[in-house]
Amino acid sequence: MFDKILIANRGEIACRVIKTARKMGIKTVAVYSEADRDAMHVEMADEAVCIGPPPSKESYLVMDKIIAACKQTGAQAVHPGYGFLSENQEFSRRLEEEGIAFIGPKHYSVAAMGDKIASKKLALDAKVNTIPGYNDAIETPDQAVEIARGIGYPVMIKASAGGGGKGLRVAFSDREAHEGFSSCRTEAKNAFGDDRVFIEKFVEEPRHIEIQVLGDAHGTVVYLWERECSIQRRHQKVLEEAPSPFLDAATRKAMGEQACALARAVKYQSAGTVEFVVDKDRNFYFLEMNTRLQVEHPVTEMITGLDLVEQMIRVAAGEKLSFAQSDITLTGWAMEARVCAEDPFRNFLPSIGRLVRFIPPPEEAGKVRVDTGVFEGGEVSMYYDSMIAKVIAHGPTRDDAIAGLREALNGFAIRGVSQNISFVSAVLAHPRFQSGKFTTAFIAEEYPKGFDASMVPHDAPELLIAVAGSVHYRYLKRNSGIVGQMAGLEFKILKHYVLLMNGEEYDIQVRDIEGGHVVTWNGKEYDIRGEWRFYDPVFRGMINGQEIVMQVERVGPRYRLTHWGLQVDIEVVSRRAADLMKLMPKKVPPDLSKFLLSPMPGLLTQLAVKAGQEVKAGEKLAAIEAMKMENVLKAEQDCVVAEVLANPGESLSVDQPILRFQ
Repeated sequence: MFDKILIANRGEIACRVIKTARKMGIKTVAVYSEADRDAMHVEMADEAVCIGPPPSKESYLVMDKIIAACKQTGAQAVHPGYGFLSENQEFSRRLEEEGIAFIGPKHYSVAAMGDKIASKKLALDAKVNTIPGYNDAIETPDQAVEIARGIGYPVMIKASAGGGGKGLRVAFSDREAHEGFSSCRTEAKNAFGDDRVFIEKFVEEPRHIEIQVLGDAHGTVVYLWERECSIQRRHQKVLEEAPSPFLDAATRKAMGEQACALARAVKYQSAGTVEFVVDKDRNFYFLEMNTRLQVEHPVTEMITGLDLVEQMIRVAAGEKLSFAQSDITLTGWAMEARVCAEDPFRNFLPSIGRLVRFIPPPEEAGKVRVDTGVFEGGEVSMYYDSMIAKVIAHGPTRDDAIAGLREALNGFAIRGVSQNISFVSAVLAHPRFQSGKFTTAFIAEEYPKGFDASMVPHDAPELLIAVAGSVHYRYLKRNSGIVGQMAGLEFKILKHYVLLMNGEEYDIQVRDIEGGHVVTWNGKEYDIRGEWRFYDPVFRGMINGQEIVMQVERVGPRYRLTHWGLQVDIEVVSRRAADLMKLMPKKVPPDLSKFLLSPMPGLLTQLAVKAGQEVKAGEKLAAIEAMKMENVLKAEQDCVVAEVLANPGESLSVDQPILRFQ
């Protein structure tokens, strides 16, 4: 077994690997860019080596610097995590040449499966079901259109070295195929240094289901059941679960056996994932093989009780798997939510900045797990991925796992950057998701015009009313205790209040009881007890004997409550104040329709127009790069550019003007 390993990654996966290495008694070395000098993985590791400037192409993607760090620290092995160099065959080969173990598959397996074109041909040879398509690199947009017509729309345009939704487009027409090909090549070249692109048939009504495999150097290959990853937005996974609510035992076994056959064909040694697309009749087709640890690996760990990172380390050290296929159990149900720094109410645009508050839900063995690589006071950088944490819940049934994850997200307090918890919570509450009858098109179909606050369901307003009334009463009790009050004009606490929420009025009464309060609304009493403190953004307590977790904070005269993804501002006032507030004038927002504003912080990579130019609706105006993704801004209507207010290469802040129109 290794004495010391280096983690060639950052963020939550680096922290995840360090935890297992520490459990195994192995010392760890972290590498970091200048932007990550104060990152959590740097603090957790036994040693740390700076490997360059913030851009990943100058730090985390530079093999020479990683190898030099290994030699400098005496690390005997490298765990690549996911992303960066994790599926780079040259990196695996170079480490092997240097006598450093790669905690992952051998370079020839990475080469065979990392190239999506070659992997499809290998899958055919291994008698694995594959999707019809054109499996050679395509050179021009016109060729892409011709091939797409031959296959028949819709088609999927994919970068051969792609992953994580980058270098991937679905085209339903010649125009989309032409544009999608160019975008895929650009993204793939920037993200992976490989601009080869191929095309395959897009399976309609598809589900994305993947099989976790594990192989050792002694010829053993097993599968650890499946993961359902169909809930995706722009090909980025949002929720993952294990097992799948769609598969039956026969399909599960067939998929597992084909995944193992493919792994054996390339002499696979490590943890890997064989991804399939499954149609409505449970026909399944090979999609790709990820020769690395997956982001969603915790759900598999929860249902099997196995530590996949530990197994990867043991296999890399030459050990034989200590279990056979028949020994692998499937216990309960696990579900994972990716918490990302993005604003779901602004079309999921990236959000960067300092984490003013970061309070993840408490972990509970076998029930709730939180994997993260950030901490309160740390920063979310524009240079890297937007994911800041994963919350995983486990329960006896799928319904239990959903309920556990919803409750855990209730207590996840993040301030300083926008995050997608409200969106994830809305998906978890959606009847179609809860039924298990969904496809990869779920988000596009259920939220075709984007996401807004009205789409966050909350069928228990009495919980919000009760907590707001109780919290307000606590503030009043504290205020009444201020010393030095003038005789006859002491602070008086009322018993009757008007609660203002979403334009509606609710008449409530509040009174003290031992250990809490009783809020009366609509003829029903709510007994509220809890240890909430004024500075604590998370309220944990009981309402009529039932546990409640809700986020509460004071924002001026209002209370901002967050529960089940819904965020609502509530005012609790006297009847007289409520009547007077109806007379207050409304402030009219300024007209910004004549400006193109940057929808996110990022780098202005392209300006496609100039002053005086006439632009038609739908034409490209600019492109902004943020968190490794290119975002194209197009004209919403016909217009004329009056003035250019920002230049290519400039770092933009959110809502910064780029263009002014006449």
